[in-house]
Amino acid sequence: MLPKRERNTILILLFLGWCLGNLDRYIMNYAVLQITEDLSLSASSTGIILSSFFLGYAIMQMPGGLLADKFGARKVLLASVILWSIFTGLTGAAWSLASMVLIRFLFGIGEGGFQPSSSKIISTTFPVAERGRAMSLMLSSGGIVALIVPVLSAFLLTAIGWRTTFIIFGAMGFVIAFLYWKFVRLPEDNPEEKLARAANPAEKGLVASLMKTPMIWNMVIAYFCIYAVNWGLATWIPSYLVQDRGLDLVSIGWVQTIPGVTMLLGVFLSGYVIDKLPQGREKIVAAVSCAMIGLMLYLMFTAPSVTAFITYQTIVNLFIAFVITVLPVIILKQLPTSVTGTAMGIANTGGQLAGFATPMAIGFVVDAFDGSFNAAFWMLITFALICIVAILTMRNKGELFDRAKTEAAAS
Repeated sequence: MLPKRERNTILILLFLGWCLGNLDRYIMNYAVLQITEDLSLSASSTGIILSSFFLGYAIMQMPGGLLADKFGARKVLLASVILWSIFTGLTGAAWSLASMVLIRFLFGIGEGGFQPSSSKIISTTFPVAERGRAMSLMLSSGGIVALIVPVLSAFLLTAIGWRTTFIIFGAMGFVIAFLYWKFVRLPEDNPEEKLARAANPAEKGLVASLMKTPMIWNMVIAYFCIYAVNWGLATWIPSYLVQDRGLDLVSIGWVQTIPGVTMLLGVFLSGYVIDKLPQGREKIVAAVSCAMIGLMLYLMFTAPSVTAFITYQTIVNLFIAFVITVLPVIILKQLPTSVTGTAMGIANTGGQLAGFATPMAIGFVVDAFDGSFNAAFWMLITFALICIVAILTMRNKGELFDRAKTEAAAS
């Protein structure tokens, strides 16, 4: 482990990178209003633009993690930030639907290595007892950005326009990359450590070994299910509140700050709670949280008033925050540090595929049921129940990985 001061410096820098990545991702939801007008796009074309990032991001999760384990997390981290900064800047230069979709897809490819490499850095630099809090800080960046983006986007997009905004964000990415190059120094950068990693025959067939580990498939399913609920609510609740509850957009903006703040606090608190739980108890608490998510989802769409709906949504966000935090922490605590990058990449592929597929699936379900959102809520409840099964059937301590790894090396 690095000295505490160096660990904290790295953690702050990683947090800034997560914030910037989330900033670009969230502000696109507002910038697309101007983009649609400037490029004369239809609603379906707008949806394709929003989904293209998640497709590229999902595709790159596993390769990004594998590269981090094989060549070092710092190299992948730097390459990821540089690539996403290039394509963030190029977003401001898009001239057509095709160019925008391609740029956003490549932006997702570029950013795809950031999450697994930064997760591996946390497992490399922090002791096991502190990894939950470190990961919760990273995940909290999404909640923080979600709170400031509505005001920030209104100012930037009206003052300088969407093209200049993305160019500025691209420049900010290069600043982050320079800080990583200057200040992020890891134990794996030691020449002796590099030689030891390269000479270790047990690392051969890493992906195949992980794929033979049932725990990894449990993680993929759990990631997909919890992020299906998360992105399903995030993308469709505004439309639901307008169509089924009769709210206007201004009112929605105000009432959604309550569950937004709650989820942010939930992520922060989850890290401390997880690190205090006895070893192996994380999955039990996570399964109970998924059960509460399913119950609160049912109460949400059957709520007699908007106040009751927001109350249940606030509770849902607390439990979602815990599950989203505990899943990567289980990987960081249960699997060897040498494979956490690849393992995180494989697992997070499920989560990002959910972000790509769920909003479209909900749209089809709502259309199929003549505009009713009830079936969509039942679909999300089903995902919560599947997540319970995936978590409870998960084996601990990575012993199955060790067995599969030995068999792969022997063959």
